[in-house]
Amino acid sequence: MKSRQSKESPFMLAQEEAVEVWALRKRGWSISSIARHLGRSRNTVKRYLRAEAQPGARARPKDPFAKYEKYVSARLQEDPHLWATALLDEVRKLGYEQSYVTFARQLRLRGLRPRCEGCRRGGRQPTIGIEHPPGEEIQWDWNELPNAPWGETAHLLVGTLSHSSRGRGVFAEAEDQAHLAEGVDAVLRRLGGSAKKWRFDRMATVVDPQTGRLQPSWAQVAKYYGVEIAICPPRRGQRKGVVEKQIHYTTQRWWRHADVSTVEQAQVEYDRFCAEHGDQRERPGGTVATLADGEPLLALPPQPYPAVVEVIRTVGPSSLVAFRGNQYAVLPGMEEFPVQVRLRLGSDELEILALSGTVVARHRLLPSGSHAVSRDPQQRAALEQAVLQAFTTATRCDRKLNRPPGETAKAAAAELIGAATKEVVVDLERYAEFAKVAR
Repeated sequence: MKSRQSKESPFMLAQEEAVEVWALRKRGWSISSIARHLGRSRNTVKRYLRAEAQPGARARPKDPFAKYEKYVSARLQEDPHLWATALLDEVRKLGYEQSYVTFARQLRLRGLRPRCEGCRRGGRQPTIGIEHPPGEEIQWDWNELPNAPWGETAHLLVGTLSHSSRGRGVFAEAEDQAHLAEGVDAVLRRLGGSAKKWRFDRMATVVDPQTGRLQPSWAQVAKYYGVEIAICPPRRGQRKGVVEKQIHYTTQRWWRHADVSTVEQAQVEYDRFCAEHGDQRERPGGTVATLADGEPLLALPPQPYPAVVEVIRTVGPSSLVAFRGNQYAVLPGMEEFPVQVRLRLGSDELEILALSGTVVARHRLLPSGSHAVSRDPQQRAALEQAVLQAFTTATRCDRKLNRPPGETAKAAAAELIGAATKEVVVDLERYAEFAKVAR
């Protein structure tokens, strides 16, 4: 007797076998007996008896990609440069269960990715990887992301450990030195410590553009954390290729399809992305997380470097000033006026100043993105008094009432018309006198 084959066998019944199935069934054989006799599964025998399969024709398997093709095609039409890994994250949320290799193969076979002629380039310059000892260096750079969902360019400071490629980033409002110092400290605390050396390109907040030497103010930051500063040579941005690759990975793998609406939400989602995806990338010797956990990092000071962050804001309705996802109150009467918000890093107090330099309010700093309002009793009482003074019981004017010009307006109009149409009268006798004198 033939050995029984699996029901997933790629071989279907030949014409002779199909005829035999029908003949044995006519003789009264059971389906199980026919299956054992032919070495086939019971389901295969059933399909041929029900005429659900044709002899000599292989059953066409279901296409698990077909129902996702419309979505994938639409996304690639919207963004031809969207990474397949990022797109796979989206379709997996919709129920797709196949592997990345299968997914990428379907993109290629179906020709779903449009060709971008404008982005085709020639060859690249040769590069070589540089070995970095564990804990030796961390590379820094700004990632400018234009047209952010919250209506302005997003500034993402990215720091990446050169040995393990573990990267973290912090969104900042600007790229001045105070925001750079704040971002560096926040990234280091996300990494759990600092490398011995910080590598930057020739950004003006770190290096004097004229002399190429380290800025004295940034040297104080380096001394505070006990690290060395390394500057890339001019026009040699690839010297910090680890952070450049992290920025490219962040932009293509996360930012291009990140569903965020505020900078606070973007920060939370990026932290999650770095932990769940960035740290799980494979590297020689293990994952990024495995290599990073073995790096000996320097301990950080208890508080960040005391730089002073200053930003300009406009006082909004209800005498509130927006700052990092919260609202801070000032006294009434300053609505629509610009003010300066000042925060010393490490302090829990925030100051609001008029442009003249006068402090108009002080508040305890609230956690970023908590959407809370800070208003002391004095400010609340002043605002309530201003609201009550502006309150009236008078009926609002009827905007559709006919009101032609009144008597006062008509009199003024008559004067204007009379002055414009008044005739000039020439006295001939006076003219004759002037002519006689002229002779």
